[in-house]
Amino acid sequence: MAYARREHGPPRPPPLFLLSILPLLVLFTFSSAAAPPAALHNNNWAVLVCTSRFWFNYRHMANTLSLYRTVKRLGIPDERIILMLADDMACNPRNNYPAQVFNNENHQLNLYGDNVEVDYRGYEVTVENFLRVLTGRHESSVPRSKRLLSDEGSHILLYMTGHGGDEFLKFQDNEELQSHDLADAVKQMKEKHRFKELLIMVDTCQAATLFSQLQSPGVLAIGSSKKGENSYSHHLDSDIGVSNASLNSLFNSYDPSMLLSTAYYRMDLYERALNEVPVTNFFGSVMKTIHTDSAYTGFLAAREVETPLSMRNNILDGAMLQNEASTRRSSIEKMKEAQLRSDGWTEVLLEGKNSDTVVMYGLGTMGVLLAISTWLSMKAI
Repeated sequence: MAYARREHGPPRPPPLFLLSILPLLVLFTFSSAAAPPAALHNNNWAVLVCTSRFWFNYRHMANTLSLYRTVKRLGIPDERIILMLADDMACNPRNNYPAQVFNNENHQLNLYGDNVEVDYRGYEVTVENFLRVLTGRHESSVPRSKRLLSDEGSHILLYMTGHGGDEFLKFQDNEELQSHDLADAVKQMKEKHRFKELLIMVDTCQAATLFSQLQSPGVLAIGSSKKGENSYSHHLDSDIGVSNASLNSLFNSYDPSMLLSTAYYRMDLYERALNEVPVTNFFGSVMKTIHTDSAYTGFLAAREVETPLSMRNNILDGAMLQNEASTRRSSIEKMKEAQLRSDGWTEVLLEGKNSDTVVMYGLGTMGVLLAISTWLSMKAI
């Protein structure tokens, strides 16, 4: 039997349609592996740190409490504010106004007030605890109220004041926070998705040198003085953040002739234009707030403001849930009442008849039960 021999020629080229599909597959692979969209800005946090002790550093605590009062007034709640005060000037024996702290010589505004919640006080204000707050590396015994529970949608305001120098900030005249320590903590925060945008404000001598090592994107930093300059005390303007002013207008309002130093800000790591960023992106709440002089006026004004669609949906959902709950409670009460009325003697009790009738019903029931028990015993015998 003869077998036909098959000749093997050169390899055949792949079809043209396969060559045209291959680039499309590569593009599809890269597009599917693209980074997810950035998180939306949905919450604000504030970390306010006063690193100075002793009575002659009164102004540092006053600065921190001024900012604390401002962010609270603009809607950031206490559970999203980490307040670190190295000393308690309000209860200092030298204080002529016990339990009060002022930021102006007219003594019209008590910054301490009745509702100041200090998270880290006295010797708790250390470099270690500060870095733990930023990075979230706490021991298990630390309560949630002392933790910065931010996420990838958070805008964080970090304010630090005290005595500083070239690339360092003193903590209680005992230890120092170096610029590379701050840069490393911010880098960890970025890698762990602990913020969307971070505003760092440093109010010390040579403040601009403290954020010279920062490399993380989404960070905006401003210092009250440049390298080689001292930073002097000045009262805080109470109108900061009330209007729709931008960060650019805020930074431009710092007059070197009044500060006796040059305010310096670094924005090479910040993507947005400063004239497009409202001050309240860091100093206020993300919720809609109405600023009024009295609670009654605010209540009336709230009726005039148009309610957003999402808020209206929440209100309607809440009303529907309340109606369902009240309907459920009324049906349960009716069922219980029907069960109670199923027995004759219970009906007598509910209708409020006299005690003689109740006694007669009781004696009759006992007589019937006694007769039944006697009959059963006799039958058993």
